[in-house]
Amino acid sequence: MSAPTSPAPADGGPAPQYVYGVTRSGVSLPDGVPGVDDRPVSAVEGGGCAALVSDLPTGRPLGERADLVAHQRVLNALVEAGTVVLPFRFGAALADRDAVEKELLTGNADRFTSILDGLDGRVELRLKASYVQETVLREIMDAEPEIAELSRRLRDVPADAADAVYYDRIRLGELIAQAMQRRRDVDGQILLEAAAPAAEAVAPKTPVREEDVLDASFLVRADRRAEFDKAVEELGRTHSGRIRIRSIGPLPPYDFVPEA
Repeated sequence: MSAPTSPAPADGGPAPQYVYGVTRSGVSLPDGVPGVDDRPVSAVEGGGCAALVSDLPTGRPLGERADLVAHQRVLNALVEAGTVVLPFRFGAALADRDAVEKELLTGNADRFTSILDGLDGRVELRLKASYVQETVLREIMDAEPEIAELSRRLRDVPADAADAVYYDRIRLGELIAQAMQRRRDVDGQILLEAAAPAAEAVAPKTPVREEDVLDASFLVRADRRAEFDKAVEELGRTHSGRIRIRSIGPLPPYDFVPEA
């Protein structure tokens, strides 16, 4: 979820507000969790909701690593405390606290309430899985004779003749990448289908690295968290030595709220 950004006011005017996210009115903020620039976080209420804000730093643009860490730290603290929160993307700001109340909260109260209702009692968990490359490469060599033969021939080429087999090496890399993709398509679906029954919603992501098998977020009811964790543990045992699997979270539910 994102909100409009606003420039800093003239000197002496109300402080512009950095917005972390929205929760329900009456929220208890975690103690000792500073915001961007180590500024205190407070709540602005309106329309039955509360925006989590701090004064926006002046004299410099946002975007330092410390700013990103602070943004995530505030949201993580709420999630860890069991508070339902609609997280905003990094960089959301409004002109002052009055604008937060009237423009952001009052004008969107029904929509925010509906989203919070859908997230209440649920957590986002992210499942990441990657191949143990040595194991999967052995599988590929055992299962695909063309790749194994080309690999063997290239190993026997003397170093002073490496240029002559340049395109063969490219071809070998392409064949291995294709074989990895075929396995990823199958294994990724197996992992996804095994974890999904314990979740209410799933948001798969495109794997970034060649060895990545699955990267997906799951929206899980708190009372089914143990069931989800058990499914992940079983996957880890079943695929031990071949696929490394880890569960991350609970996280702010970015993947299960509208973007605008």
